[in-house]
Amino acid sequence: MIKVGILGAAGYTGGELIRLLLNHPEVEIVFANSESNAGNKVYAVHEGLIGETEMEFTDTMPFDKVDVVFFCFGHGKSEAFLKEHSIPEGVKIIDLAQDFRIAGDHDYVYGLPETHKDIIGNAQHLANPGCFATCIQLALLPALKSSIISGDIHVNGITGSTGAGQKPGATTHFSWRNDNISVYKTFTHQHLLEINQTVQELHPGYDGRILFIPQRGCFARGIFVTAYAKCDATIEEVQNIYAEYYKDAAFTHFTTKSPDMKQVVNTNKAVVYVEKYEDQLLMISCIDNLLKGAVGQAVQNMNLMFGLDEKAGLNLKASAF
Repeated sequence: MIKVGILGAAGYTGGELIRLLLNHPEVEIVFANSESNAGNKVYAVHEGLIGETEMEFTDTMPFDKVDVVFFCFGHGKSEAFLKEHSIPEGVKIIDLAQDFRIAGDHDYVYGLPETHKDIIGNAQHLANPGCFATCIQLALLPALKSSIISGDIHVNGITGSTGAGQKPGATTHFSWRNDNISVYKTFTHQHLLEINQTVQELHPGYDGRILFIPQRGCFARGIFVTAYAKCDATIEEVQNIYAEYYKDAAFTHFTTKSPDMKQVVNTNKAVVYVEKYEDQLLMISCIDNLLKGAVGQAVQNMNLMFGLDEKAGLNLKASAF
């Protein structure tokens, strides 16, 4: 059994991770850390887990008793935490924040299985991709790899309220979010850094811009992305390229029918679709922001890092109705 520790266990990602790992056939959760909730039952915060566990949050961090630790912190806190705490060299780290996603003076592997599966298996430290970054990249990867698109890539993405975290805010309050839609971080979203990093990796020298307009949706979970760029290939050529690229992907599925978000919500799946209009290629991708966009992908990466079946613990049903 893989022994797991979870830091930041009281947030949305912490709760989703506990839900997945409680049902993972090869995992034992050793501790779920939350200083503000220490001594409270996990189901007192994550109420959907009532009847599934009697585990309590703890303020201790017995790293010597685990094989891997998940960082479910807010952005910027992982790097600060590691400066103040020592984790044994043999303990693997999976960080769900953005602190180590950009290549630099660290040994964290960027954990997008559709591009880095081979090196993820040997990783000691892993940076889990961002939710929008995952969805956008899955729409673009085959087109970039095959060099069939050029010029600026125009991207529109809409996300559920859980993408903003569990702490209440003005733009997550129900009375504001319900029956509403708004734009934020236009052209400047932080996930563009990791997306552009992958663009240059797959298509060195690509000189087009990614012009991204993120939107807040009036739903709890899910991301739906549409992107378009100039493409001279025929739609048949493009479909073959996409089908070939994703033929062995564990969770990303290419379809020739325009998808809807309910096909993926509550699962670790991504569904990708393309169509042509004159010289423009439309690329569509949808995921669950908390699963394939966060902890589902993190568990997928854990499986790869420990040599398990990539799908272990991730056979989930979509909320199609």
